[in-house]
Amino acid sequence: MKLIDTHCHLDFEVFADDRQQVMTRAQALGVDHFVVPAVQQSSWQQLLALFQRQDFVHVALGMHPMFMSQHEESHIALLDHALQQQRPAAVGEIGLDFYSAESDRQAQLKLFRAQLQLAAEYELPVILHVRKAHDEVLQCLRDIPVVAGIVHAFNGSLQQAGHYIGMNFKLGFGGMLTYSHSTKLRHLAQQLPLEALVLETDAPDMTVMQYRGQRNSPEYLPYCLEALATVRGQSKAAIAEATSANARQLLGII
Repeated sequence: MKLIDTHCHLDFEVFADDRQQVMTRAQALGVDHFVVPAVQQSSWQQLLALFQRQDFVHVALGMHPMFMSQHEESHIALLDHALQQQRPAAVGEIGLDFYSAESDRQAQLKLFRAQLQLAAEYELPVILHVRKAHDEVLQCLRDIPVVAGIVHAFNGSLQQAGHYIGMNFKLGFGGMLTYSHSTKLRHLAQQLPLEALVLETDAPDMTVMQYRGQRNSPEYLPYCLEALATVRGQSKAAIAEATSANARQLLGII
């Protein structure tokens, strides 16, 4: 069974001492491709340099809404240039995060819409971070349609899921499915069409129940597979084949 981790931050410092070993161990467990999205402009060059010779790692470039203090208006022009020169797998990790009442919503919206515009211009998929903002994100996508995308760590409603799917988006599920108390999320994963789902870890965050409190890793993607297969009442082989095909098709992974 071949798996694709559609969201892991292997460039983060927490992996500095054993990055290659982590990927090697994950590959031994069947995880043969890794999608690594950027979170801020200052990390793009390091991210590209780390993985430029590894054709099983697929980089996304973008600016994350939880790092607003790190972004500058000039970074949009730099992203434009980087997309033109580097042609990454996707624009990401981008989106809206309205979890905190102190969020600067207008600044986030301006940044998000500018990045969507670039994704549309370069016909690249997007990798979305959405927290407490699904309706606002969907409105932005109606205004600025993109070719495709993944909603990372999806936890919206079935109706919102349907809107994303209608826009050629896949929905990412990961470690939270392994927790028995995630009843709403498990019910959602059970109801959605399999052709709309992809697997992810969000390493080093959102770790699986089996390694609760520890650093998350792409090595633990098989636990996410097992949880999704269990809640859907399908075989791990069927889930692995479908979710990997979904990711390959969306991101152009050969």
